[in-house]
Amino acid sequence: MKYTVITGASSGIGYETALEFAARGKNLIIVARRLEKLEELKSVIHNIDPDLDVVIHTSDLSVTDQAYTLYNSLKQYQIETWINNAGLGESSSVTDQNLEKVESMLRLNIESLAILSTLFVRDYSHVEGTQLINVSSALGYATYIGGITYSASKYFVSAFTEGLAKELEVKSAKMKAKVLAPAVTETEFEKTAQDVEEFDYKNFMPMYHTAKQMAGFMMELYDNDKVVGIVDESYNFNLRDQIYPILGV
Repeated sequence: MKYTVITGASSGIGYETALEFAARGKNLIIVARRLEKLEELKSVIHNIDPDLDVVIHTSDLSVTDQAYTLYNSLKQYQIETWINNAGLGESSSVTDQNLEKVESMLRLNIESLAILSTLFVRDYSHVEGTQLINVSSALGYATYIGGITYSASKYFVSAFTEGLAKELEVKSAKMKAKVLAPAVTETEFEKTAQDVEEFDYKNFMPMYHTAKQMAGFMMELYDNDKVVGIVDESYNFNLRDQIYPILGV
């Protein structure tokens, strides 16, 4: 029995992506901090297909050690796809940043993502049909003044995953590594990035995608051999080869 792992599955893109994979008959391991949200998602998935196995794991991946704990706890499962979707934003100038929040963001967006990606590649790069999809951002390709540190964290995600995709190709590995780079998406992201109770996308954002739309783009990337799925300035979704220059090959 094979499984798809999705981190940050309690809401937003991760939640909707879980529903997309469930609709394709994929067994799921859903990961997030909030148990009640994961239980709600499991119930919704079983309404789609009661025969699917849905495994819940609570984990706070802003604590680096929990990345190792999570991966080791899943050794008993055969994993087909791993999606590192969990992420945290910070919308403030560098001089005004909450450094405690920044530390958590860097551990989640960079350290845990790199650890989970590395462990998965070590164990599964030789397995036919496996995929690693890391969720970056359009701001992993363009720096945003007012969110420089967040952009930089997503630059890491993009560069790391694009380079990994080429490394796997050079080694004739069977796994594919891919980057999803959303632009503004209607999720809980802005609430946490700006530390506000509510955020009205319709009033404050001239353009954005819904989480369901982005999950649809995720599946387009999953089905395609391209490395990058990115939303451009006009909010069109494009499938592309590596964007960053690759040296050493």
